[in-house]
Parts: sequence; C-alpha cells; structure tokens
Amino acid sequence: MKMIHIRLEGRPLKIPDSTTILALVAGESDPGLGLRRPIGALINNRLVPLDSNLHDQAEVRLLDALSPQARSIYRRGCTLMLIEATRRLYEGVRLVVGQSLGDGDFFDWQGSPAFDPSYPKRIQAEMEKMVAEDLTFEQERCGVQEALRRFTQLGMQDRVELLNTFWHETIRLVHLGHTIDIHHGPVPPSTGYLPLFGLSAYPPENPEPGRNSSRLQGLVLRFPDSEHPPALDTPPAGTTKLFTIHRESRAWNRSLGVENVGTLNHHVLDGRIDEMIRVAEGFHEKRITEIADTIVRDKDRVRIALIAGPSSSGKTTFLKRLSVQLRVNGLRPIGLSIDNYYVDREDSPRDENGEFDFESIEAIDLPLFNEQLVDLLSGKEVRTPRFSFESGTRMPEPRWRTMQLSPGEILIVEGIHGLNDRLTSQVPAEAKFKIYVSALTQLCLDDANRIHTTDLRLLRRLVRDKLFRGYSASSTLHCWPSVRRGEVRHIFPFQESTDEMFNTALPYEMAVLKIYAERFLLEVPQEDSSYSEVHRLMKFLSLFVGIFPNRVPQNSILREFIGGSTFQY
Repeated sequence: MKMIHIRLEGRPLKIPDSTTILALVAGESDPGLGLRRPIGALINNRLVPLDSNLHDQAEVRLLDALSPQARSIYRRGCTLMLIEATRRLYEGVRLVVGQSLGDGDFFDWQGSPAFDPSYPKRIQAEMEKMVAEDLTFEQERCGVQEALRRFTQLGMQDRVELLNTFWHETIRLVHLGHTIDIHHGPVPPSTGYLPLFGLSAYPPENPEPGRNSSRLQGLVLRFPDSEHPPALDTPPAGTTKLFTIHRESRAWNRSLGVENVGTLNHHVLDGRIDEMIRVAEGFHEKRITEIADTIVRDKDRVRIALIAGPSSSGKTTFLKRLSVQLRVNGLRPIGLSIDNYYVDREDSPRDENGEFDFESIEAIDLPLFNEQLVDLLSGKEVRTPRFSFESGTRMPEPRWRTMQLSPGEILIVEGIHGLNDRLTSQVPAEAKFKIYVSALTQLCLDDANRIHTTDLRLLRRLVRDKLFRGYSASSTLHCWPSVRRGEVRHIFPFQESTDEMFNTALPYEMAVLKIYAERFLLEVPQEDSSYSEVHRLMKFLSLFVGIFPNRVPQNSILREFIGGSTFQY
C-alpha cells in the first residue's frame, strides 16, 4: 500500500494514500462536541469538505462550525435541509433566498399553499427529525448537459440559466433526499453535523394591512454564532428598516428582469446590458433625489445631515450626488470631516490586544466636536481643527480652517460614527437627519444561494486598494476581518436609528469588478494564509460573464472603486 506524508494541525503523519479527512479524524468527531465538532478543513489554504481525499505533503487544518472559514459549510447544509423539509411538507412551495437579517437568511415563500405563520414550527420539527436521522449529503460529478437536463426536468430554471454560461465539461452536484443543488461549496458529511438552527416567520406581522400577507411574508433561517446562542426560533430584532430597503431593491431587480446571476449573464450576452445599466443607475438617481427632497422639505428643522455606513459602501460618491441634488433644490451643503477630530495617537484607546483602536468613538475628541457643532449651527464663526495622519497629531491652530454656516446652508458629516448619538450629543434630535448607506446586493446565484453583501464590499475595496492606494490583494484580505469587527461594533447596532437608508449596490457591478479582481487575486501566493479566500472568490467570480468598464456611467457609485468618475476624490 502506498503511503503518503501529511501534517495534521502541525503534526507530521504517515498514512495510506487516498485516506479521507473524515476517516483520519473519525475518533475526534464525536457528535457530543456540538458546534465544536470538525465540519470542514483547510488543505493547503483551500476550504474542503471532510470527505476529501488527502494527498502527499498536504497541510491539514480542521475547522469547526464556529470558525469564520467554515460557517459557510454550516449555512449551506442548513439551507439544503430547509428546502428538503419544506418539499416534504409542502411540495408546491418554492423558497427563494433573499437577504441576510441579523444572524439568518430570509426566504420568500412562493407557491401553494399560501404562507401561514404556523408553518415554520412544522418545518423546523421536520428539520430536527432529519438531524436525528443523520442523513448523508450525497455528492456526484456529472456532465453539464446532464445537469441541465435534470434541472430542466425539475423546473429549476434559475439553475438552468446559471449553467448556460458554465464552460466546464462537468459540474458537481449535491443531494439531500429528493433535493438537488449545484455544489457551490463544501457541505457537511451529514445532517447530524447541524445541531442548532431556528426558523421563524418574517416579518412577524404584516407591515401593510389589507395586503395579501403571503406576498410579503416568508421565513428566516437563523444560524448559531456561539456555542450557546439565544433562541433562534424567534424573528431577528432590529431589522425592520433594513428589510424594507432590501425588499425595495429586490423589486427593482425584478423590474429589470435580473434576479440572479444566470439572468444577468443572459442580459450581457444578448446585448440588453446597456439598457439595464441605464435603468439601474436611474433607480439610484431617483432614490437620491427623493432623499434630497425629504431634507429640503424639512430644511427649517434639519440643520445637519449625518451619513454613515460600512467600508466600501460608496458613501463618498453618494454624498457628492446628494450634494448635487440639494443644490438643485437651493440648499448648499457644507462638509465637516470627523477625521479632523481624532485625538492625538498617543491618547487613542486600545483594543483587547493592546493595539490602537482608531475605529472606537473614544478616538474622537467628542467634547470639541460637539462644542463646535453647536456654535456652527447657531451661526457662529468657528476655527475647526485639522489632523495629520502622518504624525498622528492635530496640526497647530494657525493651520485650522475657519467655518461659518450661513442661511441656506446645511452641514454634512460623513463618518463611521454618524448614527451614534454620542457623536452629536449636544445637537437636538430634531435638527439631525441620519442616512445609512450600504451595498446591500439583492442579486442571488440561484434560488438557494445568495451573494453575501460583505463579498460585494470586499471586492470593491480590493479593487480600489490595488488601483489607487497601493495595497495588494493579500493585504486587503488580511485586514478585512478587523474591518468587519469594527463595523459590527460601531455601525450595525445603529442602522435602525436612521431616517433614511440608501442601497448603493448595483445588480451588474460584480460582472465589472470581475475584470479587475480576478487579475489581482491571482497575485496572491498559494502559501499565503489568505489563500482560502482567494480560492473561494475566484470560484465565485467564474460564474459571471464579464462587463467591460467602459459601459459604466461616469457618475456611477461604482466609479469610486474602478476610477474614471466625473467626481474628484
């Protein structure tokens, strides 16, 4: 028997050729471990399922359900269980994945019977029964033409459209009971690896009385993010406004005829993409105009507009386009940068690792900022500070900027803490207008597989960092987890306190970012610890038909990341 050499969690081992990871760690895979049970692995920085064969010189690292890299495995397994359980109980129902809500994913309920709030408990009970049965996730590789035949026969047009531009000869499929899906990534070995999840109706109540609730309601499938999560079979709290903006964006996509990647690819290939881009950009302009009109209607009350959102949301371009619309309405926007109110670096707070935490609100000189806001809003002349990021200190007072707010002007403040009332504690609530800006993509791969909004923002940042900031794809990928932690702490808790939300995502932009991102991702060495993300993103981007950047209008928010904008940054 041929023997091979591997390293498992850093330990050298000599094992028979073609041994699977599952066979190798069988003794360490006790179901009693719960969420700490290995559910996937990294082999040479590539995420793989546990049934993968090992090869000579493989570097193997086991991942449990709570590790960031393997959460997708857990979610994918739970989603397949949900679809199979729903099929068993309500065969005429089609579930279509939508947006993330808190720690879960929303699914539209379509078909017969019409949705009833009692259904989630029944479906969850069926899913728990499947966990107890420990059903295997079967996998196979077949020809693309055979896969197209099967999906066509099952009426799964979303998968058919996606595979129509899939150029490989074969494709991997995954089965659970009578449910079949494209293998978009690793799955658990069996349903017994998925002990915790929750299902609930959403929204909890019909938000539009008199309307057919079955058109508005669906399910939220929630996933654990700790070993002892709160009750997962209740609706996620604090997501009402976010849900509304998601639904609005989904309706826009439907009007464009683009709900998934397959239909987007079809538009690109049949020459309809230019019209789709124009209309998508028109939706943006219309929404920005509506927000500007709302501010202008309340101009006697509103003196300051606060804009906040996570990294790479397109806040800067949104601000510039909003400013144009405000000026069209006779209101002149005056910008005030929070960045100039940082405390000196040596006085900055530190995080749990003892490193400077520049994203903490304590890194801002809140007393000075509030004092000057009050003075500006009362019409006084103010000398505002300037901060040097090179030295990490505030510049001398002679270099500060003189400001005074005149009649017909409105103060615009953009920054990470804009929605946090501590930032503007001395300003009356009625004088503030808060806007949350993010890229909330509503484009899906297919009915069961959504595109994560964080992936869109990550690709935006990766392209911009490389083109204009001199950062490699590797450095962007390495810093991204820290960026995400800052967003969770300082932005997301306040998103429901906003007066308006604006979704900067464009349904076609992934196909444009693909042109740049694939090239930049290929520069990352395979031995780099971030390569698991490279591998995942490259597989994801391969599903898109590219769109050349010259199709993108010069005032588009996308231009903030690929260049060529009519605005100066």
